[in-house]
This record gives sequence, structure tokens and C-alpha cells, in this order.
Amino acid sequence: MILDRVSHPQWLSNTWLAAGREGGEGILVDAGGPAEPVLDLVRRHRVRVTHLLNTHHHHDHTCENGALRRATGARLLAHRLEAPLIDGLDATLEDDERFETGGLSVRVLHIPGHTAGQAAYVVSRVDDADKRGHASEPAVCFTGDTLFRASVGSTTAPGHTTFADLRRSLVDRLLALPDATIVAPGHAEPTTIGDERARNPFLRVMLGADKEGSETARHAGREVRLIVWARDYDGGHKAWVRDQDRGDDTVPGSRVARHGGRS
Repeated sequence: MILDRVSHPQWLSNTWLAAGREGGEGILVDAGGPAEPVLDLVRRHRVRVTHLLNTHHHHDHTCENGALRRATGARLLAHRLEAPLIDGLDATLEDDERFETGGLSVRVLHIPGHTAGQAAYVVSRVDDADKRGHASEPAVCFTGDTLFRASVGSTTAPGHTTFADLRRSLVDRLLALPDATIVAPGHAEPTTIGDERARNPFLRVMLGADKEGSETARHAGREVRLIVWARDYDGGHKAWVRDQDRGDDTVPGSRVARHGGRS
């Protein structure tokens, strides 16, 4: 399988290209752009793009939808709950919906939390099994802004739902995939499900492998308990905070004041 990307130099948002082979049909996942480098990537692999899939509606994942759709003729798709927030969709998708293109099978996973209609796309070869029925190469899961290398998405961005949703999406949906599954996140570097299960500080606490933190801090003018404080994909920090009255959230570290000014 071809798996390649263009990363926006400012936002670090990824536009991913997946195809069964050079010169075949394939898909683009998200459209943060810039558009011309993405189209250069498509031309270099000689891929005819049939589908442009958005993981969610945020600008850094959709701003080049129009340019990429016009240039490739691809059908623009996203989960039904994101549809009111994305212009120009050709169709909407539902959880566990599947389709094939260019020898690839694409499965939709609804993973709310960061947004209500956040979707992951699990992509594998249609014929990718040996005579014993075992896949000869791992599937790829495009996780949008839900799971990153060593971090997770926030539950305070526009259109978010709840931390409980995010936790279910991470533990019950994404970690249910085989450990060898390649994670192609919405920002920064790829990873695997197995690596994140073993090393991601947020997932380790969710799974009970590590204890919750007990440090206190301030978020949104309120005293909170700092459950996890870890590096985020952009070199800053991400925090899992617990407000006694408002419950849990994952938030950018820049919005958290640790006592003593530590970072």
C-alpha cells in the first residue's frame, strides 16, 4: 500500500494519500494542505483520487477541500454529524460503513470527543491475506485529532462533545484494533496502535497501567487536579484535568497554570 503525506508547515496538520499501487486509484484524508504540494504528491505517485475524506470539520483539516476536489474530481465525504459544518459534501458517512476503491477497503469508525462527528478511517487491501487468512501488511487507521503519537485530542475545541466520549473512542474503538495497525494522525508523525498502548501517557492511565496524577493546577480560572501532563504533538503540552464540579477534560497545556509556574 502507498501511504504518504503533506504536512502544513504552520499547523502540522497532515493531508494523507493512500493507494493500492502506483498509478492506481486512491484516497486523500483531510485537506489542510497546502494544496499544490498535495497535488504534486498525487502526480508523483500517479494516483487517481476517487475520494477525499474529512475526519472532522476544523479549518486546518478542511481548508483545501475545494481546491483538491476541483483538481482531482474526488467525492468529498465526512460523517453525517459533521455535514452541517463542511461545505460541498457529496455524501455523508455512518459508523461502520464500508466502501472499496483501487483495491483498498475503507471502514468508517465514529469516534466522537474532539468533535461530535469525528471519524477515523481504517484502510486495508481488499485482497491482503495469505493462504492462512492472515494479513500480509498492517491496516492503516487515520485518526484525525483523536489519537496522536504520545498524545490525544482535546475536548474543548469547537464542536466537541465529552471526555467520556473521547475515552470510549480511544479505549473501546481505536485500541480494539490490532497492535500492528499503523496510526496516521491528523497532526505530526505516524505511530502504531501497539506503541500507543504501551507508551502513550494518557492511554496508560486510562488502561490502569499508570496511576492518575495528584498535582493541583488552575484551568479556566478554577482549581483542577492534573491527571496527566505530557508533551503534545507540537512540542508543547497537553493536560488531562479534573474539575470537581465540571468533570474531566483534555486541554492544551498553554491553558493550564501549574503551581510554581512549571511547564
